[in-house]
Amino acid sequence: MDISALIDGLHPLEIKVLTAFGTSQAGVSLATEQLVTATTLEPSQLSMAIEWLLAKQLLSVKSETITPVVSLTNIGETYFEQSSPIERVLSAARGVSSTGKRLTIPDLHTKEGLDPSDVSKAVGRLKKEGVLLIVQGGCIESTGRPSPAAESMRALLQQLHEAPRELESFPESHRQLIQDHAVKRGNSKEPFRIDDRVTRAYVLSSTGVTAVDHLAKQGVAEEVSQLSPELLKDGSWRNKRFRKYTISLRAPRIGTGKKHPYREFLDTVKTKLVSMGFQEMRGSLVETEFWNMDALFMPQFHPARDIHDVYFVKEPTHATHIAEPFLSRVTKAHENGGTTGSTGWGYTFDSQRAKRLVLRSQGTAVSARTLAAAPAVPGKYFSIARCFRYDQVDATHATDFFQVEGIMLGEDINFRTLLGLLNLFAREVAQAKEVKFLPAYFPFTEPSVELHVRHPRLGWMELGGAGLFRPEVTLPLGVSVPVIAWGLGLDRMAMVALGIHDIRELFTDNLDLIRTTKGFF
Repeated sequence: MDISALIDGLHPLEIKVLTAFGTSQAGVSLATEQLVTATTLEPSQLSMAIEWLLAKQLLSVKSETITPVVSLTNIGETYFEQSSPIERVLSAARGVSSTGKRLTIPDLHTKEGLDPSDVSKAVGRLKKEGVLLIVQGGCIESTGRPSPAAESMRALLQQLHEAPRELESFPESHRQLIQDHAVKRGNSKEPFRIDDRVTRAYVLSSTGVTAVDHLAKQGVAEEVSQLSPELLKDGSWRNKRFRKYTISLRAPRIGTGKKHPYREFLDTVKTKLVSMGFQEMRGSLVETEFWNMDALFMPQFHPARDIHDVYFVKEPTHATHIAEPFLSRVTKAHENGGTTGSTGWGYTFDSQRAKRLVLRSQGTAVSARTLAAAPAVPGKYFSIARCFRYDQVDATHATDFFQVEGIMLGEDINFRTLLGLLNLFAREVAQAKEVKFLPAYFPFTEPSVELHVRHPRLGWMELGGAGLFRPEVTLPLGVSVPVIAWGLGLDRMAMVALGIHDIRELFTDNLDLIRTTKGFF
């Protein structure tokens, strides 16, 4: 080993610790307290220097002693200022006995303000000592005897208030009382804390002895970190020790400001859709069942309604009204088809249920409102809608999620147009390499399709559904031209685009993960 290079790489704190051992001190050990005195370093500085020297194998641990030390907790300090539960129970019992009144356990809870567990523990110990008796009716009486436990508790509180002490310095009876009332896992409301004080003795290794001898021969020059004009002028730099710098070390990483990857993804999706000529739709997070389901020809009785397991608003529970003529038209479409050419669902529509308020379960509710607001024909609309459904949270499911919802309407719109758009979204937005379409069923579209993409790790994953709106949806809302619609899970699209394998990571506050996740596009 090049001892000169080793010496040059030592920190001033390390040099102070080494020189505290003196020269040729092989086998001589120094305890931590002795090193504090010899080096005059702060405990934190000494600990840091010792760890460095141990890592460089210049020091080794000769012995280690673990001493239990007792101190008061905040509750213990409160007991010292006032009284401990056992003292308060004993005082209350003696005070009642002198007046002839009766004292019960509930009295101790209410009048003394003591916790039931503290009362139970104190009464149990005092009864065992013969200081208290439990008489007829569950009343407590004092026998007039002194309580060793109460007296010991007061003595311990007094001694430990002055300063922490080693556990072994107490007599056996006191040690047992301390251990009975010491903080333990699951029980932090105790007056005493027992901590292990670790004392180590260190000895120089053979390399450490050589290093100390070398330092003694060459002397310890004052270390400087910069070469100043004054040092150059008077030549004193020759007698200084310059700190070494390792230029091969990597520079510290600078955490620059950055958008959350998912926020950036959502912004990019919006920019792309706007650049394609789509207009943005907006809607409320709280929606009526009418716009969330009824206007989409989802029957109020049919199992298809269970596709959306919604969250209901507690207060207010219902909206005051539903806009006309849409309520009347949708009611007729459900009951008998109205003017849509359909026979409808053949049941009595419940307009009160239609007013029930829920958290929006699908972005298609926004599309329904847009169709009812006289949209442009031809027209293209989109919405980035936050939706809520009761679901089991796992790597690909969450109870709230974002959908990119869209509609296109016009005389020449058809199912082929829809498939082309879905393929474009899968490849351009989700950055998917493999795409497939599967037939599907939705109450409000016919024909219907599901879009699936292959995730690099999770395999094939459904992005969402789409289809051609049925006349029972469009005609009651005042639209007579074909309308294609889609609702795709943006969270899952982001998982593919960002290379994320767990949907929960999209909403993480882990700064390291946010900084290292690749950007979008």
